[in-house]
Amino acid sequence: MHYTYILESIGRPNKHYIGHSSDLKARLIAHNTGKCRYTTAHRPWRLKAYLAFDSLPIARNFEKYLKSGSGHAFAQRHFFPDE
Repeated sequence: MHYTYILESIGRPNKHYIGHSSDLKARLIAHNTGKCRYTTAHRPWRLKAYLAFDSLPIARNFEKYLKSGSGHAFAQRHFFPDE
């Protein structure tokens, strides 16, 4: 399986990161141990949401969508309604 995921900073809950991986547990560990330069500043992270896909291209496309303007609006409406 391939996952598109959303992380939320524990210390700064208004900070989020969107990515994809085929090993979700290992990827979260990498984010929290500073191995990912884009997420180092807002550690630690928690998994807010993830979707599983049977195809890597679909997971990548959904990640790309979530990073777009309409995808940000979708994520805000469905994953962060109280912010």
